[in-house]
Amino acid sequence: MSSVLYDTPGPRAKRRNVVLSVVFFVLLALLLWWIYRTMDDKNQLTSALWKPFTESEAWTTYLLPGLVNTLKAAALAMVIGLPLGAVFGIARLSDHRWVRAVSGTVVEFFRAIPVLLLMLFANEFYSRSTNVGSADRPLYAVVTGLVLYNAAVLAEVVRAGILSLPKGQTEAAYAIGLRKGQTMSSILLPQAVTAMLPAIVSQLVVIVKDTALGGVMIGFTELLNARGTLAANYANVIPSFIVVAAMYIVLNFILTSFASWLERYLRRSKRSTGAVLGAEDMEELNPAAVGGTFGTGAGGSI
Repeated sequence: MSSVLYDTPGPRAKRRNVVLSVVFFVLLALLLWWIYRTMDDKNQLTSALWKPFTESEAWTTYLLPGLVNTLKAAALAMVIGLPLGAVFGIARLSDHRWVRAVSGTVVEFFRAIPVLLLMLFANEFYSRSTNVGSADRPLYAVVTGLVLYNAAVLAEVVRAGILSLPKGQTEAAYAIGLRKGQTMSSILLPQAVTAMLPAIVSQLVVIVKDTALGGVMIGFTELLNARGTLAANYANVIPSFIVVAAMYIVLNFILTSFASWLERYLRRSKRSTGAVLGAEDMEELNPAAVGGTFGTGAGGSI
């Protein structure tokens, strides 16, 4: 028996798959055992190194403030970068050539530069050309770098999401008299958001993780940077890395879970009710088209 995509494996293929699976899990178990033995030989699994995480000082002094700064920078970058990316993505679909050229140049320029360089340039700009204090400068630089880079990436996501919709929807919107702005805001964007949501969430996860670059180069006290200070005080490098990695995993899991719920909600809310639109409904949607071009009122024609 076979399907469209692949042939159902026979007895020999099934045995081969079982053998390969067993070999993989054995090798994985050996790797985990080697990691455990290496860490144990280096005294990285002793209870004394993990004890700080059972006390409130390690959390209230280092990890939680670092987590708050990570969330603050990521939230600001998301709030600013998402609408900015949408604007540039829509501008790349403009009927005006100069709008497409300008937006395309901006998107390609900032998408080509590594986000770390954008943070460094922003930090120097705020240091030399503004009155931003040294305490707030790292946050400003990190948010600026994240916004510029991720807005450029999200602009391409938005453009691709809109272009993925059937052209017939745009033609139908024009047929009932909607302008391009109305078509974009009322018909194309609401549908494209659902299609774009997985890619947008992936980029939001990248934003959360990229906040760590600011801690490495410009001294932004985010979660990973706070971990370094904690490890220096308690001499527990490996345990601190493990705890912070677990925190990142939980944080991104919560973000992706919320996005999955939101995507399901949007898909359910957009399902057709099967109702047939009458003349009054069409008139509410676009009175000019119904009464002027397609209607039977004064000056109208059928």
